[in-house]
Amino acid sequence: MFDSTLVTILLIGVVAIIVLSVFFSFFPVMLWISAIASGVRIGIITLVAMRLRRVTPSRIVNPLIKATKAGLGLNINQLESHYLAGGNVDRVVNALIAAQRANIPLEFERAAAIDLAGRDVLQAVQMSVNPRVIETPTVAAVAKDGIEVKVKARVTVRANIDRLVGGAGEETIIARVGEGIVTTVGSSNSHKDVLENPDSISRTVLSKGLDAGTAFEILSIDIADVDVGKNIGAYLQTEQAEADKRIAQAKAEERRAMAVAQEQEMKAKVVEMRARVVESESEVPLAMAEALRSGQLGVMDYMNFKNIEADTSMRGSLGKMGENNDNSGDGNSKK
Repeated sequence: MFDSTLVTILLIGVVAIIVLSVFFSFFPVMLWISAIASGVRIGIITLVAMRLRRVTPSRIVNPLIKATKAGLGLNINQLESHYLAGGNVDRVVNALIAAQRANIPLEFERAAAIDLAGRDVLQAVQMSVNPRVIETPTVAAVAKDGIEVKVKARVTVRANIDRLVGGAGEETIIARVGEGIVTTVGSSNSHKDVLENPDSISRTVLSKGLDAGTAFEILSIDIADVDVGKNIGAYLQTEQAEADKRIAQAKAEERRAMAVAQEQEMKAKVVEMRARVVESESEVPLAMAEALRSGQLGVMDYMNFKNIEADTSMRGSLGKMGENNDNSGDGNSKK
């Protein structure tokens, strides 16, 4: 009998523990007590309703306790609606407290909009208090004298809370500063002017209002490093001269090819003319034979023609002999 009573007590105890666990898991009594102790007026039924709306009560109540202690005057509906929209309630409340301490005007609706836009509102408030330094990559620009100048700058920015929603980010700031550096160096008559007065870059870039439309406010632009690069002007002139040389060579090669083609054409014409002469000479005996048969050429005429031909050949031979003698005489006189 003692054993059965003990078993019954143990069963009752286990059931009671299970019931209490389920009760306290569904009814956050301890969280409700903490809220009441912190001065936050919230009903236990409201916490149960949060459970039914699939809202974790601690994610709402704990930030509400911090906001109440900081004197922000937020209500539970604002925090719960922001939580249901997918926002980070704790981060928004921390940002509001930090803004209040830093005397920065920031309302809950704007902070919630910044958070829902995907930006870290707490980091933005901290950056408004403590400005951030953005270092640009090395920007290469060419002065009017053709010398390349490499510049690296440090941009001190502060978050502009009013433009965090829809404002451009750090990449835009870096791109605009790089553009300003290129413009300033490119308008300089000599790279020596940039080396002597690097602050001229800062003044020119700051005067352009590069932070317009961005989520930041540029406080200062400091030139961290200035180096001299290549002589781009000389390099371009060398490349242009090399290109002109290639063009001239191509044109000369074209003219040479045309001359060779014309020479080949002239040779072909000479060969053709010689072939016609040979062909015509081969027809002369036939024509003479035909003239003899037809009586248009007599025997005496033919003999006179042969005599003239022999005389012409003899005169040609004598002329060549005279030329050879003249050439040998000149050689002897030179010796």
